[in-house]
Amino acid sequence: MSDARIIRVAGAIAEASPMGDVALYELVEVGERKLLGEVIRLDGQVATIQVFEETTGLGLDEPVHPTAGSLTTELGPGLLGSILDGVGRPLHAMADRSGDFIAPGMSIPPLDPKVRWAFTPTVSSGAEIAECDVLGTVEESPGLVHQILVPPSTQGRVAQIDAGTYTIEQAIGALEDGTPLRLSHKWAIRRRRPMARRLAGDRPFITGQRVFDFLFPVAEGGSVAVPGGFGTGKTVIEQSLAKFARADVMVYIGCGERGNEMADVLHDFGRLTDPQTGRPIMDRTVLIVNTSNMPVAARDASVYLGMTIAEYYRDMGYHVAVLADSLSRWAEALREIAARLQEMPGEEGYPTYLANRMSRLYERAGRVETLGSPSRTGAVTFISAVSPPGGDFAEPVTQASLRVVGALWALDTGLAHQRQFPAVDWDTSYSLYVEATSDWFSREGSSEWSTLRLRTMQLLQRDRELREIAGLVGVDALADDDRLILEGARIAREFLIGQNAFHEHDAFSPVTKTHALAKLLWDFMTRAGSILRDDAGFEKLDLAAVRLAFGAVKTAAPTDMDATVSRAADAIANMGAT
Repeated sequence: MSDARIIRVAGAIAEASPMGDVALYELVEVGERKLLGEVIRLDGQVATIQVFEETTGLGLDEPVHPTAGSLTTELGPGLLGSILDGVGRPLHAMADRSGDFIAPGMSIPPLDPKVRWAFTPTVSSGAEIAECDVLGTVEESPGLVHQILVPPSTQGRVAQIDAGTYTIEQAIGALEDGTPLRLSHKWAIRRRRPMARRLAGDRPFITGQRVFDFLFPVAEGGSVAVPGGFGTGKTVIEQSLAKFARADVMVYIGCGERGNEMADVLHDFGRLTDPQTGRPIMDRTVLIVNTSNMPVAARDASVYLGMTIAEYYRDMGYHVAVLADSLSRWAEALREIAARLQEMPGEEGYPTYLANRMSRLYERAGRVETLGSPSRTGAVTFISAVSPPGGDFAEPVTQASLRVVGALWALDTGLAHQRQFPAVDWDTSYSLYVEATSDWFSREGSSEWSTLRLRTMQLLQRDRELREIAGLVGVDALADDDRLILEGARIAREFLIGQNAFHEHDAFSPVTKTHALAKLLWDFMTRAGSILRDDAGFEKLDLAAVRLAFGAVKTAAPTDMDATVSRAADAIANMGAT
């Protein structure tokens, strides 16, 4: 038994000695209350520990006990629908045990050990198995089959495996060497799960948001940074993605957000319905909650926990979307811990290894061929909100993200004030996945998808230039062709890339609707340009009818889409001059 004692406490950091026999990142129990902590530095016999719980009341000379293990989480059936704190403890179970406030030193596993699951084996006795092979299946939630995987680094011949109803702690079988097989296994959250190989991302992650799918698409397994100032709609975007994006499993990480905002998220997610299945969104969602008043060390761990759970479902062959809100709060936790450790500060006080830590985190996203048999393809798409102070994209967290992400969805405060939602700045945003996903959009949307996208981007860029000129000389002083560009860009902003997250038929836009609106936009531009070339004045264009037609298509129900598009096309074709 260790006789180490606390010799120093500074916020979430504690030092203990003598601890020469512990390992880096080993879990320890700190103090009389057995607070959960992790060794993050070793200097001779002195170990520096980051404590994942509130250290108020922690005193000198209290004992510290090593656990001979690292920070792990239990992976198995029962994760979906759960609400966990930053280190993987279920909040509902802790509330039942200690009330509204988490008691110090409380340790509850993420999976309920009393729930029984109906297991159906897919291998038989005598079969040779290796890591990440599929042993059998459990129906975790309606429509989603949970595949029971051989734990990594485990292999051998199956001596016995039986169908039946088991808890996660009971053995469903065993190997010939006596190794038990269970429905769950543990995994260190800071360690990537293994894979066979990475695959190219050639299929888009369909978000249902036209500005993303049409202008700035992201591939399955891609990574996206979503920076934006206060009030630009980051949380609404992430909730829309959680509800409508085409992913099998969602992992939402509330990292250092305000308590009232996370309360709203918990309330809203509990009421959201999956439009594909009609069942609650929580049936395919894991929520990780770490509010701003929780210890910063747990905030650091929360993003790794979310990525580990995502990789676990990826290994079953599912497409998982990880939504982190926000990485700025995670970086602030790193900064606070680094300051407590008296490390040399980098830009704006962040640790010099900030970019390295962020790149390793983003690189856990990807589309992969998994280990094990049968062969499976899974993906983790990582979308992270960033909260730059004052909306300054030059600050270190945003810049560190831009060095590694494949797409930038930059949110602009000015557009939000103009009621343009999503408030995506099309001049600043970009996507490196446009070419990789173009073939898919050509097949599923239209062969002219790429052409329409390019023309729309050029229209929006020209619109910004003309609006600056119009601000000096007035719109009426512009040539009719330029006024048509302004009108076309206005239609693009309002009806093509503008979207109402709270409208039943506009919150999600399938690829077919997005293409229809883009095609109608350029039908309008072509028809109006022809009318102007016939020397008809711009004032004589019947723009009111055109806007009504676009509005009808934008909010049309799926069952009425074809008829509504046809009527809009007729309105444009018959626009003429009045």
